[in-house]
Amino acid sequence: MGKKIGVVLSGCGVFDGSEIHEAVLTLLYLDKKGADLVMMAPNIEQMHVVNHLTGEVSEGEKRNVLVESARIARGNIKDIKDVSVNDIDALVFPGGFGAAKNLSTFAVDGPDCKIDEDVKRLVKEVIQAKKPLVAICIAPVLVAKALEGTNIKSSITIGTDEGVAGAIESLGANHISCPVKEAIVDKENKIVTTPAYMLGQSISEVAAGIEKTIDKLFELL
Repeated sequence: MGKKIGVVLSGCGVFDGSEIHEAVLTLLYLDKKGADLVMMAPNIEQMHVVNHLTGEVSEGEKRNVLVESARIARGNIKDIKDVSVNDIDALVFPGGFGAAKNLSTFAVDGPDCKIDEDVKRLVKEVIQAKKPLVAICIAPVLVAKALEGTNIKSSITIGTDEGVAGAIESLGANHISCPVKEAIVDKENKIVTTPAYMLGQSISEVAAGIEKTIDKLFELL
């Protein structure tokens, strides 16, 4: 059996859920490491549904985060409330607007956002247990928010976006600028982050950063 790696999804689609390229690349590189994947998502309604062809919000349409995430997981997925730190050796958050719309309200409220209680619980459990955590693209805001008000000062990246970096700093984390093909490793807290599509212009650039991130994750296990 390989290491049990929890992967938290936030729906299916960049504008209202998990960024599909990031999620699939994450799963690919974890699988190449022989990981035993524990896929999960909260059983909640999405903030809204976006028509990915037009970019417009589909008024009146509703979708469930767990049900949509199951598309990426090929049905093999758990409700995050049923997962504890004892079930996994590490935790990974792919990006996409779902992290900022469904797992938190960061897209609307910035640093004053609320965060899903089970996401917050699991992040804190993993950090306190000294198990590794990966956050990709916009997902590092979840780490910063979950650890807000604690004595844990994480060092993380979302790339070079000054607005988001400033919000992360205001939550008590340390933001470090990082190019798309690289990753930032917070060795003390065992957190690895990479910008992915916060900076990436192509799937190959994003892939390079995510592969490096997963390599760094396994160095911490």
